[in-house]
Amino acid sequence: MKQQTAAIGYLPDEKPDWWKLLLYALQQVVVMFPATVTVALITGFQVSVTIFASGLATLCFILITGRKIPLYYGSSFAYLSAILALMSSEAMVEAIPALANWGSVGVLPVEAIPYAQLGIIMSGFVSIGAGLLVRYAGPHAVEKILPATISGSVAMIIGLTLVGNAMGDAFPAAQNAVTKVWEINGFAGNANWAWVVALVTLLSTILFSRYLKGFASQLPLLLGALCGCATAALIRLFGGEGFSLFRAVDSSTIQSLWSSSGNIFSIPRFTTIFEIKDWGLAWSGVLGVMIIAIATIPESTAHIYQLDIYVNDLAKKKGKESYPLSSKLDRNLIGDGLCDMVSGFIGGPAGTNYGENISAMAITKVFSIPVLLASSVIAMVIACFTPLIQVIYAIPQPVIGGLEIYLFGAIAAQGIAILIDKKADMFSAKNIAVIATVMTVGIGGQYKFGGIIPFFGINLPCIAGAAVFGILLNLVLSIGDKKKGQPAKAEGAQE
Repeated sequence: MKQQTAAIGYLPDEKPDWWKLLLYALQQVVVMFPATVTVALITGFQVSVTIFASGLATLCFILITGRKIPLYYGSSFAYLSAILALMSSEAMVEAIPALANWGSVGVLPVEAIPYAQLGIIMSGFVSIGAGLLVRYAGPHAVEKILPATISGSVAMIIGLTLVGNAMGDAFPAAQNAVTKVWEINGFAGNANWAWVVALVTLLSTILFSRYLKGFASQLPLLLGALCGCATAALIRLFGGEGFSLFRAVDSSTIQSLWSSSGNIFSIPRFTTIFEIKDWGLAWSGVLGVMIIAIATIPESTAHIYQLDIYVNDLAKKKGKESYPLSSKLDRNLIGDGLCDMVSGFIGGPAGTNYGENISAMAITKVFSIPVLLASSVIAMVIACFTPLIQVIYAIPQPVIGGLEIYLFGAIAAQGIAILIDKKADMFSAKNIAVIATVMTVGIGGQYKFGGIIPFFGINLPCIAGAAVFGILLNLVLSIGDKKKGQPAKAEGAQE
């Protein structure tokens, strides 16, 4: 009789040997690192605080959910457009003049971050509200208020409103008013090398994501960035000292990142909302940031169902009882919201649970909660390692731009994926009306009004305005819909 091979892997309540636990935890940190750091570099949030917040929020998520859900919390790309729009608004630049130059510096002024923190903290209430709605009204209640036509459309406009930033970072040059020649760092004639670095980064990232297998397939951003940096290094080596794409962050900015300077290990310079000087200005930008949470709810929901499949497949192979993870959707959303508050409170960006880490767990069959607890601690320690953070800030801007071209397009594509996955009826007059208006208000508001729509004396962020309008329009157009379970002929169906 053929003997069955024992299943290899660790379920959520199982703990590997200490040396295996350490290696698995390091692997989870490596997987989350590229995306989380990229969010910080794009938004200008402090990299050290962002990494620390990721670890702290993961630790809190596991404790909040009763050590039942093995998920890693990382920074979300969904909030990029809202943060960038807030920090580039006329009111913010007028209140904090240093914001006029933060794009070239790469780090937001410390006094500006608390204004974004308030919106991030408030966004947590959106996810918590969704979690409570699931708990008391069932998982389908969220879909009635936030159907795929809204969440998918919002995801698309989040990506599409950022494409200008992507191209600008890929070619961060200015035209000399006298010579009409594009220049970078004052050196004319060499600016086109920025396109080379951006394209190498972009194409290598795409090829890595397409052709790499196994664990390496989870690291296309990291590997693509390394290829871009290597190209920039070769240009610097053979082009001489006259031209370098690597960024040089001034010493005063570097010192502002830490509670004490000159040490190899130092506690990041955390910021809090209590440092806000103009509360009127702070509250005016809250809606534009917090409304973005509606785009992360479908993603977070999909992740818990995805994780349920992977974990219970391993449990079945090991002859163990099933783990009812999908029934904990409410805890997952509430935990997500509370983690946004934790991250936002210390100066980190908003986030969500990471699909990259779920994929890594699925590949390795390691779903151990103790492993994720260890990875969160490791992330917080890494955040205090000052030489690594300084190296990250030296990454050339065209490398970031090359990553952004891929990432921002991917965000928009994910919106399309939501519509396909939820089988949205694209022949429905109601659905077309909702999608059309959300897309037009969101994208049109970005390119006509710079992201802030003047509406009856209110400066309304375009994505927030599009989302709110879409929700209200969908509710109005849903009046008279047949209840689920009643026979209804599909709109546009043949007799």
